[in-house]
Amino acid sequence: MSYDEPSSDHTPVSIYLVEDGSLVRAGFRALLEQKPGIEVVGENSDAREAVREVRNIKPDVVVMDITMPGLSGVDAISPIKAASPSTKVLMASHHQGFQFVRQALKAGADGYVTKNSNADEFLFAIDAVRKGDSYVSPKVAGALVESLRSEDPIAMSPLESLTAREREVLQLIAIGKANKEVAAELHVSLSTVKKHRENLQRKLDCHCAAELARLAIREGLLNV
Repeated sequence: MSYDEPSSDHTPVSIYLVEDGSLVRAGFRALLEQKPGIEVVGENSDAREAVREVRNIKPDVVVMDITMPGLSGVDAISPIKAASPSTKVLMASHHQGFQFVRQALKAGADGYVTKNSNADEFLFAIDAVRKGDSYVSPKVAGALVESLRSEDPIAMSPLESLTAREREVLQLIAIGKANKEVAAELHVSLSTVKKHRENLQRKLDCHCAAELARLAIREGLLNV
């Protein structure tokens, strides 16, 4: 497994980083900038802001975390693809469970690596997705194999029953935002937020903000 450097007469592979951890983001940038044929063209800690920048920059590959404030990486995949259809999305997360890779790939991710992957694997994954191939970290693939070998069927995450907007509302409520604050951040009416909240409580069988927050943390939508 090795990174295939573009020849000198080719345009560098452009990478955009979406990661709320400043140290992790700096580490990714430092690694990538060492490699000939790769250019980091932007970075952001906010997935919603990243979608707007990707629309203008149109990078070859977006490397993105899953658990972030405001808008999760999973929910940012579709808007990124809509903003720049040629851009490939590689998820880089500390989550190794099958539910996370299932949700990411279902949302349109082109690849999935874990943050404890070594540098060679990370670079190989970027190279694979920018060429149009898919890549899933062996550690994540191992969880998939174990799930398929299990006698118990793979349970769907309760979050899979939610729309992308409902997931956004859930994430904002879970971090303590009041209905008015959610409405202002998402540019929707207060009545719309109240309806989303009712749907969340019904679908997730949660009856207060604290229960919604606990579920969001358990399902990896929020960091503790």
